[in-house]
Amino acid sequence: MVEPMLAVRDVEAGYNPSLPILHGISLDVFEGEIVTVLGPNGAGKSTLIKAIAGLLSISRGSVTIGGRDITGVETHQLIRERVAYVPQTENVFAKLSVEENLALGALHNPDQFAEQRRRVLDLFPDLERLGHLAAGKLSGGQRQMVAVGRALMADPTLLMLDEPSAGLSPKLAQVVFSQLIRVKQVGVTILMVEQNARAALKISDRGYVLAEGQEKVQGDARSLLDNPEVGELYLGANSRLARS
Repeated sequence: MVEPMLAVRDVEAGYNPSLPILHGISLDVFEGEIVTVLGPNGAGKSTLIKAIAGLLSISRGSVTIGGRDITGVETHQLIRERVAYVPQTENVFAKLSVEENLALGALHNPDQFAEQRRRVLDLFPDLERLGHLAAGKLSGGQRQMVAVGRALMADPTLLMLDEPSAGLSPKLAQVVFSQLIRVKQVGVTILMVEQNARAALKISDRGYVLAEGQEKVQGDARSLLDNPEVGELYLGANSRLARS
């Protein structure tokens, strides 16, 4: 039986240990997958990815990477496990140039800077043209490219993203999702939290639907797209997901 790259088991977590938002969530991500976590506002999606990333305390349960327990590991130490995390907001150094942002992503492996920079620019060629500009001057879609590019400079095997399409127009969101397909194609496994359910599932292998801090439905992406129960859990009986 293939061991998951990331295994989350019976996790309880939240901003206040006495008031958990997650109530025993389990999740697997296998090498080479894109896995998306969906659910309505307040379902616990961002709480889950923040708990995995070490930004929130886990009061019960465990998180393992390749069989190694990383429960409670501080966020900055994740890169030693070749895990990178891109938050939803404040995910670039706005006053620094694009090139400087990329350089910061390679701080722990400076000897590989040139090789990683080449790989990132092959994935996101626009970043070379924008390299001299301050990241804060870029469009939302361009800033997401910088954020993902900087994360990839650390040469992760697992990339975790919190709402990568947040605040973007449908056209720019589609650009971001297309880029994530390319990231997967170069061998990086992806776990993301998303509100744009239909677009995210179209590029995903599998998905999990959360509601009230619990996992309600899981399955391959195609089956979730066709599942009317997912529409009801996601946004209610008249969900766009269910109708589209």
